[in-house]
Order: sequence, then C-alpha cells, then structure tokens
Amino acid sequence: MTVWDRPEPPTRPVPLDRERIVAAAIALADEGGLEAVSLRKVAARLDAGPMRLYGYISTKEELFDLMVDEVHAEILPEERPGDWREVLRIHAHRTRQATLRHEWLADLLGGRPALGPNALAVTEAKLAALDGLADLDTVMRAVETVSAYLTGAIRREIANLRAERATGLSKRDWQRASGPHVTRMLATGRFPALAKAVHDGTEVDAETSFATGLDWVLDAVAAKLTRPPV
Repeated sequence: MTVWDRPEPPTRPVPLDRERIVAAAIALADEGGLEAVSLRKVAARLDAGPMRLYGYISTKEELFDLMVDEVHAEILPEERPGDWREVLRIHAHRTRQATLRHEWLADLLGGRPALGPNALAVTEAKLAALDGLADLDTVMRAVETVSAYLTGAIRREIANLRAERATGLSKRDWQRASGPHVTRMLATGRFPALAKAVHDGTEVDAETSFATGLDWVLDAVAAKLTRPPV
C-alpha cells in the first residue's frame, strides 16, 4: 500500500495533515537539502511530537515521495499545448525551473517512476501528446529518452551550482584558477581535440546549453516518429 492509498488519521488536538507536513519538509529541504529533512525536524517545525507524524507518514522515503509529487504540481502547465514537441519542451523547461527552485529534487530525479497523482498527471500529459504518432514502444522510448536527457542535464547544472557554493568560486573564478594547469596539459600536444574546443569553442550559459541539447533530443525523437498504419 502506497502513502496515497493509506488514509490519514482523524484530526487530533493539534491540527495536522499531510499537506502541512509536506510543506514543512519542502521548506526544510529548500533551506538545507535533503539531509536537513527528518521526521523529527519536520515535527519540530510544526510544533508537534515526532510520533504524531507516523500516523500520516511511515518512513522518510514516503515523505520524499510526497515532496516530489508536490513539486510535480509546479511542473504541470495550466494549459496543454497542442504540439507534441511543445508539450515535451515545456515539461522539460518547467522541470528544470522547479529544480532550480528546489535543488534537492535533482537528487530524487530518475530511478523508479514517481507514483503520486501529480507525477502521474505529468507522465500522462507527455504520453498523450505522442499518442497515435507511433507505435506504443516508440512512444515509451521517446518519453524515456527526453526524461533521461533532462535528468542528466539538470543534475549537472545543480552540481555546478553546489560546487560554486562549496568552493566560493564562480565558474569564471574556477576557470582562472584552473587555467595554468589546463594550459600546461594542452601544451603537451596530447589533447588536440580538447585544445581546439577550449580555444575555439563558444561558451554558453546553462539555460542556452539546456535548450540546445533539448532541441537536439527532440529532433532525434521526431526522426523516429512514424504514424502507425490505419
């Protein structure tokens, strides 16, 4: 039985429900990451005894599931775009934006599918956008491929943001600090392709990089989509 199948206990003297519990947990995670979240800390923020929470949530993993599903409500657009490509593009960008607001989400993306109602609605919207454009297996692989791209790209971006905070060095500062080592290594002549990329490549920001990579993935999906025979 999942946390969504299990009913909440009746209201007790201190008003409490899963909505308040999840909101408190998300606030803690936004402030300090997933390591800042525990049932004890959530209970303290709600001014409730830790044992009270076990009537609503059995484990920290269930709490994480509820948190992920709550953020998926931010990913669902208010209106459904008509074109499949626009549907997948909008969902990808909204996932990135939600993760930038809630960096801890990057640690929970991927793996087994999220089963909460909001997460299922996101998946339904993506599958529905491709329905009838190809056989079901192709549609499934297309959705998986786009999801794999955005998960990897988002995790890389969040890792870079965390590295900046941990080291106190911006991307430009890190490049300057690493510059002498990179210059020495490239001067050996052992890395000609890398040297060309470093010296002649165009540097773009994270948002542009994400959008460009996403368009390339969508181009690849488009090439695989063929309408099934009538």
